[in-house]
Amino acid sequence: MENLSSLWESTGLYNFSGPQAFMMLVGFLLLFLAIKKGFEPLLLLPMGFGAILSNIPVAGIAEEGGILYYLYFGIESGVFPLLIFMGVGAMTDFGPLLANPKTLLLGAAAQFGIFSTLLGALALNLIPGMEFSFKDAAAIAIIGGADGPTAIYVASKLSPELLGAIAVAAYSYMALVPLIQQPIMRALTTEEERKIEMQQLRVVSQTEKIIFPLMLLTLCAVLLPSAAPLVGMFCLGNLMNSCGVVERLSKTSQNELINIVTIFLGLSVGSKLSADHFLKTETLGILALGAIAFCIGTACGVLMAKVMNKFSSTPINPLIGAAGVSAVPMAARVANKVGLESNPHNFLLMHAMGPNVAGVIGSAVAAGILLSLVK
Repeated sequence: MENLSSLWESTGLYNFSGPQAFMMLVGFLLLFLAIKKGFEPLLLLPMGFGAILSNIPVAGIAEEGGILYYLYFGIESGVFPLLIFMGVGAMTDFGPLLANPKTLLLGAAAQFGIFSTLLGALALNLIPGMEFSFKDAAAIAIIGGADGPTAIYVASKLSPELLGAIAVAAYSYMALVPLIQQPIMRALTTEEERKIEMQQLRVVSQTEKIIFPLMLLTLCAVLLPSAAPLVGMFCLGNLMNSCGVVERLSKTSQNELINIVTIFLGLSVGSKLSADHFLKTETLGILALGAIAFCIGTACGVLMAKVMNKFSSTPINPLIGAAGVSAVPMAARVANKVGLESNPHNFLLMHAMGPNVAGVIGSAVAAGILLSLVK
């Protein structure tokens, strides 16, 4: 009888708690969004599965000795986000940005969402049950850049206990780019503005593409060393792609390496979706602030493009300003889609890639500033 009792007490059914069951349902929801809806499947699928694994009672998969516990070291050390940034750099073409350097301002304007969210996170301390330190607020703020790896990197350095909520918010809003951005873009632009056709971009030479990442890294090293890990890995990946002499390394960074790291990263983030880490009042505040930050970043990019169009000698379609957030290349595709709806001959994709790439650089720079502020 005692053996039967011990066996029963060792089962998951006996040890299940309500919060664990709820978080497993959250994991299944992430799997549904990844598989059925196609929302960021490369990360939401392993993240959702990691959430399920980490909430299985008794198994201890996310506790010391479990596989998720050891995988999390890749996030804690900052290795996984940096390797992903290298892969993103290898897949990035700086050509549209170099052909139209003015679009760098649009990427910068979209980062306003990050710094406004920093103030918003601190303001939430006025609400009973909410308590965010400056480090917490800085980690939450980076969600506004719509850059998952950067958000994870900053959160792992400043506020590891909030990592799960921040990662889910960052990647959820990245996946919802088409739903969130389009209403904002239409509300802030007129039909005539959306019809604006931009001049064809000039051809950018290979020499320019090689020099730019080296210049960017040098400027970062001189002005903002705290952003060097992110910017450096991004530039390394881009240089491998642009120089044309290490094609094997470039393809590995773009495919095998980034795919392997994405699996580990997703599972590691999922390990922080355990009930005791995630089910807190602060989580709701983080999710709300993330949505607000993303909307502010989109709006600021569009408004900056409108201003630039007024003073530019060549026409600028304000829609490309929305691509100033770091969701590459989804934000650029959304700008192109909305432009085509107003004008079937209005192809904005390559023009929007300029601010989109600038947004990646901008979010890394913003991350460096936040990391410097809390030292």
